[in-house]
Amino acid sequence: MTFWKRLLGRPLSRYAAADQRLPNIQALPILASDALSSVAYATEAALGVLVLGGSAALGLSVPITVAIIALIAIVVLSYRQAISAYPQGGGSYVVVRENLGRNVGLIAAAALLIDYTLTAAVSLMAGTQAISSLLPELRQHEVSFALLLLALVGWANLRGLKEAGRVFAIPTYAFVVMVVVLTVAGLKDLTFSHGFVPDPPPLVKAIEPLGLFLILRAFSSGCSAMTGIEAIANGVQVFQEPADRNARKTLLVMGILLSGMFFAISGLGFMYGVAPSSDLTVIAQIGTRVFGPNSVLLWAMQISTLLILVLAANTAFSGFPRLAAMLADDQCLPRQMRWVGDRLVHQNGIGVLLGVTALIIFICRGDTTVAVNLYALGVFTAFTLSQLGLVKRWWQRHGNGWRGRLLMNALGAVATFVVLVVIVVSKFEEGAWTVVIAIPLLIWALTRIRKRYRALYSAMALPVDFVLPRMEPHHPLIGNRCVVWVPRICRPTMQAVRYACSIADQVVAVAVLERPEDEPAALEQWKRLVGEGPMVPQLVLLQSPYSSLIDPFRQYVMEQEHAAPPGVSVTVVIPVAIPRDRFDKLLLNQRANVLYESLADDRSRVFSVVRSFIT
Repeated sequence: MTFWKRLLGRPLSRYAAADQRLPNIQALPILASDALSSVAYATEAALGVLVLGGSAALGLSVPITVAIIALIAIVVLSYRQAISAYPQGGGSYVVVRENLGRNVGLIAAAALLIDYTLTAAVSLMAGTQAISSLLPELRQHEVSFALLLLALVGWANLRGLKEAGRVFAIPTYAFVVMVVVLTVAGLKDLTFSHGFVPDPPPLVKAIEPLGLFLILRAFSSGCSAMTGIEAIANGVQVFQEPADRNARKTLLVMGILLSGMFFAISGLGFMYGVAPSSDLTVIAQIGTRVFGPNSVLLWAMQISTLLILVLAANTAFSGFPRLAAMLADDQCLPRQMRWVGDRLVHQNGIGVLLGVTALIIFICRGDTTVAVNLYALGVFTAFTLSQLGLVKRWWQRHGNGWRGRLLMNALGAVATFVVLVVIVVSKFEEGAWTVVIAIPLLIWALTRIRKRYRALYSAMALPVDFVLPRMEPHHPLIGNRCVVWVPRICRPTMQAVRYACSIADQVVAVAVLERPEDEPAALEQWKRLVGEGPMVPQLVLLQSPYSSLIDPFRQYVMEQEHAAPPGVSVTVVIPVAIPRDRFDKLLLNQRANVLYESLADDRSRVFSVVRSFIT
């Protein structure tokens, strides 16, 4: 077994994809860890703004929390509607694309791509800060520690969905249990020892006047508690059947847990007069007051916080590759983003997310202060657009109970749009301007890729009058057999087939299907283009038991070489489209390059690379 197979595990059969679906109890930690972990820093984010108004302003954290919880309820109920409307999953991008158009859908996609990368970075950096609150000597190594945690999360996801579910379930539930223990212990202390009179917070001089703008800034910072809510709607296909019903149940459970935990942390922080500190996180300060300094429960609390914050990055590793694959299907990202690896995950998407997240951690130097203020912007952009898309859907289709559904999604659209405006205005100078600029730039890149794919596929299309000439009955080069790789039926492929017919007396075109149900259509298209009879190239369709489309073709070539009689050579013909622009090389021929390297690495073999220039 090779090193990579030992590291990532043996390849999984495509037929094992259904076995990779998870029960609710395992799907919850994979898809909800981001939302649940946000209670570890959302209260602190709101207090970090309120403290600018002085000590007296910190008491507003509780009403702000209540307002955010009401917003959470609206969004959760709205996304339950989205799951009912789109039981196959897809989240905001699919909803917006199908109801508001492809161009508007790209706005949601760009916002989510940025949000996923920031989610991964913020979660890992916040987890590092949680443990450095107990071990101050780690503070100078926070960047290195966060990068190490990033590598571990990426490795777990590359091993497959079910493996990630097993790894992530226990820490997520451990954090929920520790917050419950913290809440119960805090209520016991407030009831029997402390009393329900809030402690005054440390005296802090006001830097800014306590006005509506400051309160709205604190509210927008606290809305970081809502990141990750959409993940369940995006990942419906993760659940066991009936997937949509299980996803709706899990989303409701997540909303209840998130609201209860968020209120508990904010309420205890208010009662104990907790203020933001550069030495201890808010949740660590609460734990110190409730459990006592250096207690076992305090350590358990901080370690569980570290673990769930690390696992919260997994929401991004679940959502980003799936969204990137959907964009690749829509020709808005390079096609290799939709490739499925041996462990039935979109490994290229995971690799891109690993690289971008590492860059953000390095740029931020392990500090969440800036990044945490940015990634709520993408979340609420996607929230608002998806709710508007559902409003249009119910208005056009009506159906049973459509008025109630329309009102629910309209309320969600208005609420999330108001929050979006508040975030943009209040956080613009604190770094939100970077996201405001990044989203249009990413949309431009996605539309340019889509435009180039359309131009390239149009240039590679077969002429209407295309006819493949029949092979000569007595070819002068008797003894030459050609195996032509068919990635798709287009002009470069058929030119390669025509060339093979000119040099061989036997030509076999071989295509490896991703889906068995595509076989009848492929045979019909080939018959229409080539015709029938002994003197035309035969099309062989192979099924791939695993994710690789290269290995079945390679195995077929080896079988043909083994079966060939003495004196008969086998030539592998590979069509390659040569685009005009260098940028287009990223969009085409990647699988052809992998195929050539795979075949050339095995043994001596004859190749013919047929190049077709695309203008």
